[in-house]
Amino acid sequence: MVGDVFSSVASKYDIMNDIMSVGLHRLWKDRLVSKLSPFPGMQHLDVAGGTGDVAFRVLEAIHTLERQKISGAAVDEDAENETQVFICDINPAMLEVGRRHAIAKGLGEARSLIWMEGDAEALKFEDASMDGYTIAFGIRNVTHIEKALSEAYRVLRRGGRFLCLELSHVNIPGFHELYDFYSFSVIPSIGEIVAGDRASYQYLVESIRKFPSQEKFAAMIKEAGFEKVEYENLAGGVVAIHSGFKL
Repeated sequence: MVGDVFSSVASKYDIMNDIMSVGLHRLWKDRLVSKLSPFPGMQHLDVAGGTGDVAFRVLEAIHTLERQKISGAAVDEDAENETQVFICDINPAMLEVGRRHAIAKGLGEARSLIWMEGDAEALKFEDASMDGYTIAFGIRNVTHIEKALSEAYRVLRRGGRFLCLELSHVNIPGFHELYDFYSFSVIPSIGEIVAGDRASYQYLVESIRKFPSQEKFAAMIKEAGFEKVEYENLAGGVVAIHSGFKL
């Protein structure tokens, strides 16, 4: 079901994100990457990141550091060559969208970007091989969230950080009711008009309501073994960024 949904919406995914969030998803992803604090030589995994939005931001943050002088000395060039940002997505149609975006950005031949089809619940990476793990607007769509969290913990090195940006739960009186109306009445209609697909966006809205609350999801992250778990609500809880470290 989920695979069919994202195959259906892949071609209109970006424009729908812009319309549904009034462009705010770009700021939310900026905030996610700022929390990550990417660095040259980093081995980073972005899961459910087929369109490349987060991966491009991670790589740009690293390139910015590489262009800077730190304490009067340039960043190690060997570290630049070792930087790898892996984009893993279960849906090949989404990965194809990301590859096209990479070409448009002049990153089509970037050795630091590695695109691969894969399942968040069964990652094809060695234990303790990643410095960072991000997943944006993807974890609510995995079948078993606990397995995805366990895999995130497994592939991270000691000191590595898990960051998840996800649509969450609004608890502000008045705003909650307005958000529900927008979600269930407006978003599916926009999907029908813009993407010609009402059913997929109806599913996406319903998946948000089934996703655990901010507190429950934080507890699940702790149960997976992560420490220093915290979350930050954005836009009144429309989205939340959850964070944890493997120590």
